[in-house]
Amino acid sequence: MIQSQEKPDRVLVRIKDLTVEKADEEVWVRGRVHTSRAKGKQCFLVLRQQQFNIQALVAVGQHASKQMVKFAANITKESIVDIEGVVRKAYQKIGGCTQQDVELHVQRIYVISSAEPRLPLQLDDAVRPEVEGEEDGRATVNQDTRLDNRIIDLRTSTSQAIFCLQSGICQLFRETLIRKGFVEIQTPKIISAASEGGANVFTVSYFKTSAYLAQSPQLYKQMCICADFEKVFCVGPVFRAEDSNTHRHLTEFVGLDIEMAFNYHYHEVVDEIADTLVQILKGLQERFQTEIQTVSKQFPCEPFKFLEPTLRLEYREGVAMLREAGVEMGDEEDLSTPNEKLLGRLVKEKYDTDFYILDKYPLAVRPFYTMPDPANPKTSNSYDMFMRGEEILSGAQRIHDPQLLTERAKHHGIDLEKIKAYIDSFRFGAPPHAGGGIGLERVTMLYLGLHNVRQTSMFPRDPKRLTP
Repeated sequence: MIQSQEKPDRVLVRIKDLTVEKADEEVWVRGRVHTSRAKGKQCFLVLRQQQFNIQALVAVGQHASKQMVKFAANITKESIVDIEGVVRKAYQKIGGCTQQDVELHVQRIYVISSAEPRLPLQLDDAVRPEVEGEEDGRATVNQDTRLDNRIIDLRTSTSQAIFCLQSGICQLFRETLIRKGFVEIQTPKIISAASEGGANVFTVSYFKTSAYLAQSPQLYKQMCICADFEKVFCVGPVFRAEDSNTHRHLTEFVGLDIEMAFNYHYHEVVDEIADTLVQILKGLQERFQTEIQTVSKQFPCEPFKFLEPTLRLEYREGVAMLREAGVEMGDEEDLSTPNEKLLGRLVKEKYDTDFYILDKYPLAVRPFYTMPDPANPKTSNSYDMFMRGEEILSGAQRIHDPQLLTERAKHHGIDLEKIKAYIDSFRFGAPPHAGGGIGLERVTMLYLGLHNVRQTSMFPRDPKRLTP
């Protein structure tokens, strides 16, 4: 067991870099033992790093004794090893490995960290498509088992790909907005009053009083607009104390939030947000094909389609499409989840896009701070954005006039004292502005066509899960 040592002359090589160009080179590689199989005087190991793996051969000869072959065969799965060996071109493609054209001929092997012999789940079972497992009777791993043993589950090639791609979404979000002149801000997560005036907040003890976990950074984004930052964004945790045990709700998720002052019309902001999402979608296509293909092996899905510029429909047009499909709903009725999904399918059939905007929502179904449409008192300057028929962003032009904001709050029956700090933010001159919040885990889930947001939350929190 290696505890510490002086830095050696050798350099550890990444498995993904072991290609035919490195044939006949001597290399040092560190990885996990995924499988081991002894066959006569040989032992075949599959060595894994993240999404990549390679076959390693220990064979009796000049560099390996019978005892070394036996030692290699007895290394437990998931142990971490260092291997010195020579890269050899394979005579035929090696199935089950990402590096199919080469294998590693082992000269020395060191166990860096030994794993216990009994694993809570088998990684091969955890990456098997559920349909395939049902067809031939082989084991698959259910969601609770995965989440109870998340450290092991996160080692699968699928999980590695999901969270590499999710990291890419954050990176592309930041890159795009910084290029557009936005400033990244960090907002408080412990606040003195419910950020959206609702009851779905987590209360925490705060010295001799109570505080709340922030449902949204919206108040602070708007304060920054009032402080003349003009364009801001933030990436951070959002907390919702909703007892929603659905496939797409979490009690803690990562919010990608945007707020922006505009000059003439709130569509300036809508277009900016839509273009940001398009740049993210294009970046994922260009940079993360390996991850997309890795996930699709376990969870097959049609490639994500989008238009540039993004399709924007008015709410009334969406309602008309639903009515044509036989749905009965009123002009000022909000979309139910089933109707959202149906509309997504109808839009895909008609416009061939998985990403679109629904604009001009009825004022009656939006929060008190939403700006009414000056041309129609029953509608509002608000919008939602959808991926594969599910909402990923809810946004609006905010009311920046304190008198109108007070009137709308009273109309909604909100205690003015509880939102006094919010209303006061606009008393010293506030530019017209709009924004929205995106759920990172939901975007990842819908882009990859996965069926549950818990697959895209590294350590999910929901009403029934607080560990690990």
